[in-house]
Amino acid sequence: DLGADVIKIEPPGGDPARNMAPFVGDEPGPDRSLNFLYQNTSKRSITLDLEDAADREKLRKLMPTVDIVVEDFAPGYLDSLDLGYEALRKLREDIIVTSITGFGSTGPHKDYLAPDIIGVAMAGIMWLAGDPEDPPNLPFGNQGYFSASAQAAAGTTMALYHRDVTGEGQQVEVSMQEALLIAQETAMQIYDMTKSVRGRAGARGSLPISIPGFGPYEASDGWIWGYVGAPGGAPWSDLLQWMVDDGKAEDLQESPYKDVTDQLNIRFLTSLVVEPEEGKKHIPTLAHINEVFTRFCAAKGKWDLYEEGQSRRLLIGIVSTPEDLAKNPQLKAREYYDSIESSAGTIRYPGAPYRLSETPWRATRPPQAGEHTSEVLEG
Repeated sequence: DLGADVIKIEPPGGDPARNMAPFVGDEPGPDRSLNFLYQNTSKRSITLDLEDAADREKLRKLMPTVDIVVEDFAPGYLDSLDLGYEALRKLREDIIVTSITGFGSTGPHKDYLAPDIIGVAMAGIMWLAGDPEDPPNLPFGNQGYFSASAQAAAGTTMALYHRDVTGEGQQVEVSMQEALLIAQETAMQIYDMTKSVRGRAGARGSLPISIPGFGPYEASDGWIWGYVGAPGGAPWSDLLQWMVDDGKAEDLQESPYKDVTDQLNIRFLTSLVVEPEEGKKHIPTLAHINEVFTRFCAAKGKWDLYEEGQSRRLLIGIVSTPEDLAKNPQLKAREYYDSIESSAGTIRYPGAPYRLSETPWRATRPPQAGEHTSEVLEG
């Protein structure tokens, strides 16, 4: 997508991921997996059987032209085939080999199996995911795989820069468990501030009690998320004025409610984290304010809440559904989505999360299994 010639090596018959649901039009097929189509744009594909000596030799002959090898086999597997880092650097001295595993290549767990769900559990992410009354939860979307891949990309980029400066290649090793350890939300900060271990808190986040204007609220046609009173946005008093303007403030202009809304800011919220017992005395008042604001939101559409809230500089956003994102006017105006032709038809893809003025991102269709074998190995 950014100019690299990426060659995907698949086993005979293709990557098993080609058969992962969901499929385009709910019709199964090796070139119709939406996961595969999304993750494999702009690549060439060759098929090789690494258990076959002749195919391993074909791969070795390719190595002098290769800058970077990315692999996710179990530790030691490529070494057993004489295709590990030490073997490959004999074929190209400055080669970079990036290895992604569940737990790394050393330690007592190095040979343990680690699909995404195990990596997320072992890294402590499940401990933080969900509501307090829930058992540990699995976050949606293969967060372990994507986190490890993102860290592998960063590490590989650093290794490539080092090679550009020194001419020296190296091995980059990424453990999925370690990659996820930096994704602990505010668990480390909470311990630093309060010496307490954060657990599942749901929409409340790191706060010991629910705060009006913070978290999800149901509108008449969906959900919004509020972050009212946080730095960068208007204070709670502006939200109260909006409710007054609409005749929906009920008794919030009276004491003790207005006294509390006047101090609903980041300093107040920080004090609740540091001194949770002090905050508990406000619970009945905060609960009533929250009930009034909940009714205010329920009577309005999510776009009305978002647009009017933003016009008042209140930190309010829509909790977008997939359909919302597909129809989002901002993304449409930015021409974010990209239509790419494939053997499964025209697929609408999310665009890049960055815009480069001189070298814009361009994506091409994912390859069919082995489509470029002859071109790569014989060309």
